[in-house]
Order: sequence, then C-alpha cells, then structure tokens
Amino acid sequence: MKAMFWISAGVVFYTYFGYVAWLWVWSRLSPKPVQRGTNEPLVSMVMVVRNEEGTLPGKLRNLAELDYPAQRMEFVIVSDGSSDRTGEILLEAAKDGRFHILVSPEPKGKACRLNEALAMVKGEIAVFVDARQEIEHDALRRLVENFADSTVGCVSGELMLGDATSGEAEKGMGIYWRVEKKIRELESASGSVVGATGALYAARRSLLGPIPPEAILDDVLLPLKVARQGARVVFDGRARAWDDPDLGAKKEFRRKVRTLTGNYQLLQIAPWVLSGANPLRFRFVSHKLLRLAVPFALATLLVASAAVPAPLYRAACALQLAFYALGLFALSNQRHGPLARLANAALTLIVLNTAAVVAFANFVSGRKEVWLR
Repeated sequence: MKAMFWISAGVVFYTYFGYVAWLWVWSRLSPKPVQRGTNEPLVSMVMVVRNEEGTLPGKLRNLAELDYPAQRMEFVIVSDGSSDRTGEILLEAAKDGRFHILVSPEPKGKACRLNEALAMVKGEIAVFVDARQEIEHDALRRLVENFADSTVGCVSGELMLGDATSGEAEKGMGIYWRVEKKIRELESASGSVVGATGALYAARRSLLGPIPPEAILDDVLLPLKVARQGARVVFDGRARAWDDPDLGAKKEFRRKVRTLTGNYQLLQIAPWVLSGANPLRFRFVSHKLLRLAVPFALATLLVASAAVPAPLYRAACALQLAFYALGLFALSNQRHGPLARLANAALTLIVLNTAAVVAFANFVSGRKEVWLR
C-alpha cells in the first residue's frame, strides 16, 4: 500500500506541478522565440456550424470587421445539417463574394465538414474559428504575424473566459483556463504546444492533411500533424477570442467529457502519437494523457492513505477528505472571500476528474461523443 500511495502521489504531483516546473526550466535553458513580422498572406477563415441562427449574424459581422485587408480574406463556412435558419443566413452572406458557403441538409459531423471546407480553401493560411466566441479586432493580424517565421506551421490564439469589458472570470473554469494557458505559454516558449485553442487557431494550408471523419479533437490532431512534419506549433496570447465563462454546469461538463474522450480516441485513430513519429510525444503524454490517469491515481491515493496505520498517511487521508469537502462547500453558492475562491478551485478539479472517469467509460464502452455547438 505504501508503494501504491507514493506512485499515485507522484503521478498527481507531476501532472499538476512537475510538468509545469520542467517546462519553466526548459524554456529558460533552451528558449525558442518566434521571429514575428508584418506580412499579409491570403487568409481563409474556416467555420463549421450547426443550428447557429442566434449567434451567426453577430459572428459574421465580427469576422468581416477584423483588422485585416478585405481583399486578402475569404470565408469558407459549412452548415452541417442545420434545421433552423442557419442555411438562409449563410446564403444571404454569400452575396458578398468573399463568402464561400456549403449548406448540407444531412449532418455528418464536424471533422467531415472540415475536410469539405479545406477542399474549398484558397488561402495560404487557414484560420479555424467557432460560431459562439467573439474575436478581438486585431487577433487575426496577431496570428498571421507568427507565420513570418518559416519554422512556424500552426499558431493557437487565446480563449478568454469572461467579458472583454470587465475582464476574465475569477472562479471555476476561469482558474482552470489560466493554468492551462500558462502551460501553453511555456510549451510555446520552449518549442511547441500540444494542441490549439479550437475557437481560434491558424495553420499553413500546405501542412494540413485530411482529418479522420470520426475525429473529435481537430484542434489537437491537426497541430500534431503539423509538428510531425517538422514545423512548430506556437501559442500567441495577443490573439484573443472571448467566451461566456458560465454556459451552465451540464453543458460545461459534457464539453469536458467530449474533450477527454477525444484524447482517448486519438490513441485509436492516430496511434503514431505515441511513437517516435510524434516529436511532441513526451509533451503529449505529460499534458494530455496523464490527466486521464489522475482520477484513478487520486482514488488509489485515498484508499492507500486510509489503509496504512501511520501518522503521515492518516494526515494525508485527512487532507484529501478536507479537499473534497471543500469542493462540496462550493455548491453552497458562497461567492465571496478567499475560502469561496479556494472551494471553487477544488470543485473545478473534482468536476474535471469526474469528467475523465466518464470519458474512460465512453472509451471502454465504445460510446461516441458527437461535436457540440
């Protein structure tokens, strides 16, 4: 039991602290800055939508008003089996010759539609966006500046949870995202990021191959394919998109389950990610896969600490129980004070690890997770 305790503690510690510390040291021992420059290649904005009549008009305005020469932009948008007015809105937008629209009555899934969209792309740079988030005015120009560096093949923007006026959220997933963004910053500063922000990322069209139609995480698979070809995947926190930090607990939980299920799926549809063909294999395991193991390590840690009759292990057990109790305290809707902030962080960690268990069940049972709006 003692060995199980220390092995489990090591997995948890490395996943949440050790990997970040390693990145911090490595980014200083071997920094890899991006040589940005001002260039204006033809850019293709790519978006797949389904039943987005409520958000689509505002999103189309947001895209058309980005700070980039109008003659150097095109918009490739595919409607995947929408049953509302999404198709009508897109066909109206197509009166502007820069908009290339494909409206299909049959839903086939996001990955399949991305392949169709990429076949229509004419730009040197493909920029992937989602329908809901608002992109900052200068974000596209910031992304493109990174491609002046010939070693860069893919650039991830930054997803901000909150409001552009009042700033980022302080609780729940906002804390998680700030930690996640710090990891991406350090990965980028020392080489390449594992994956990108699905709401806003760009890649050289020449490096983008077809996506397996069943793929869930295009924003992880495509960047890994870019890295496999020897190009860097970098993160630029200046290119920002804003999203609602609280979409509802049920929807947020489903979104996280889908993402974690997608990490399991990558091992099936792209087994090369665990081979020497993936130059980011160590980072992929440390950043993505070990998070799938953490809930099982936490359960083992609790059982082992309760089973060993020694003061150190009993204290560890008590601390774990206190942590979980703190997460339950967050459900009392106490919104202010340091204890409330700590409780929200504890609840976020509990929810994320619960989602990882559900993702594992999906993987074992073969249950498929479709892409969410």
